[in-house]
Amino acid sequence: MLRILDRLEEILISSLMAAATILIFISVVHRFGTGVSFLYPYLIGIHISWAQELCIYMFIWMAKFGAAYGVRTGIHVGVDVLIKRLNPEWQKGVVLFGLLGGALFTAIVGTMGAKFVIELMSTDQVSPDLELPSWIVYACIPLGSYLMCFRFLQVSWSYWKTGDLPHHDATNVDGIEVSPEAPVALGEA
Repeated sequence: MLRILDRLEEILISSLMAAATILIFISVVHRFGTGVSFLYPYLIGIHISWAQELCIYMFIWMAKFGAAYGVRTGIHVGVDVLIKRLNPEWQKGVVLFGLLGGALFTAIVGTMGAKFVIELMSTDQVSPDLELPSWIVYACIPLGSYLMCFRFLQVSWSYWKTGDLPHHDATNVDGIEVSPEAPVALGEA
């Protein structure tokens, strides 16, 4: 079940990123293409003024779910200079406190966001260009926050059991095996 959630999270983030990038590219080509005299008659009838609003919404959704992905994979920036100076017992307690504090914070944000979205559902408020119901736009707040809370709890449980935190290795590329003969640093190449 967790693998399905992990995969859905990754598909959602990458799909939103790809769609937003393509939409912005089309919007820019359209904007500058109307300045070309022979393209003007063809492009002026196409109205994509809604593209900017949709891209903003896609990036917001992507950021909310990307933050949960960051907790799961350990790619968030963390400052642990003082924590590494503590003895191992204190280290574990401080790290768990931080993780559980993150879970509590995201649970509060998710609950407040859910309350806001539920109240917004009873209104007829819509977005300016797309005329989407506003509650759909803001639904990323509780959904993303609750997913991030779950990820904090997941990492906390794993850390409590194993003592290991997820760590992102920027040099690792899935599907590529590292050869022992390969140069490690730029100076060795």
